[in-house]
Amino acid sequence: ATRPAYLGTYGGGIISCTYDTETGDLTEIGGFRWITNPTFLAPSPSGEVLYALDNATSTGQVRAFARGAGGALTELGSAQSTGGLNVTHLSVHPSGRHLLSANYGAGSVAVHPVRDDGSLGARTALVQHHGSGPDPDRQEGPHAHQMLTDPEGRYVFAVDLGTDTVYTYRLDADSGALDPVAEETSEPGAGPRHMVFHPTAPYAYVANELDSTVSVCAYDRESGRLTRGESLPTVPRDPGTRNYPAEVTISEDGRFVYLSNRGEDSVARFAVGDGGGSLRLLDTVPCGGSWPRHISLSPSGGLLFSANQYGRTVGVFTVHPDTGALTPSGTPHPTISLGCVLPM
Repeated sequence: ATRPAYLGTYGGGIISCTYDTETGDLTEIGGFRWITNPTFLAPSPSGEVLYALDNATSTGQVRAFARGAGGALTELGSAQSTGGLNVTHLSVHPSGRHLLSANYGAGSVAVHPVRDDGSLGARTALVQHHGSGPDPDRQEGPHAHQMLTDPEGRYVFAVDLGTDTVYTYRLDADSGALDPVAEETSEPGAGPRHMVFHPTAPYAYVANELDSTVSVCAYDRESGRLTRGESLPTVPRDPGTRNYPAEVTISEDGRFVYLSNRGEDSVARFAVGDGGGSLRLLDTVPCGGSWPRHISLSPSGGLLFSANQYGRTVGVFTVHPDTGALTPSGTPHPTISLGCVLPM
């Protein structure tokens, strides 16, 4: 059997694919090649609409596409401005009514309403972060890198690499406004990039790009507040070069966390313990290329894909159902420079 998948690229627009659900073997079938650096993609909760970044203008844009038979894409409405330079991440609120985005260059976050047909309306919120960190090259100012929602859809979170902070917001379901709720800081200079919530336990896991660690955070579901706990290395040994964690994801059953390492060029596997409150690094496996910017699990959980930005490949792995171990599946798929791989 085959299912659709989409590649978000540098210089090649959105590439539509199919993949073999047993082996992960990818076949490129088309796409929207004219969009400028759509390096992150996100589906609607129903899976009927695909949202993408577009960095064709001085301020970022977001776009919507209807998904048809075989994964074919049809543009929905027009692009909408995110109000800030270099939009780098987007996600859809679980209600399906709002699109959230992060402007890395500007250090701001935005909200757009989602219309009934899945197209996007004009921006309803733009929040500017302020501050800096101790790294003079990467933390001279705010750099919002991710916008996401907790599993219950109660609060919205912005992960900012430049200010060493994860911000909690409350989203007004009617107006689309963002109201500040709380802030949780990392170790100075850690550079939090992306985080993922445990699917059932009150914890989240933050990948820190600048000090090559992952942090376990307790999560108060009522207040929306995160409390940082243990941080541990994302590689088992000195890789011989500086390492920059990128994406972090979790198995549907919450037993294993996976994280991509740029530098060691690997995917790390962590065991989740203590009811979600701890992580233990089990191993790392080569990513099937170079500079794994993004990783994602297939809906079945049986495959993991690695978007290797500099290697210009997609690494494909089968996931052991009991141990979560990753085994390379075939030869990495050759393509162009990648920001994101999204199996559906």
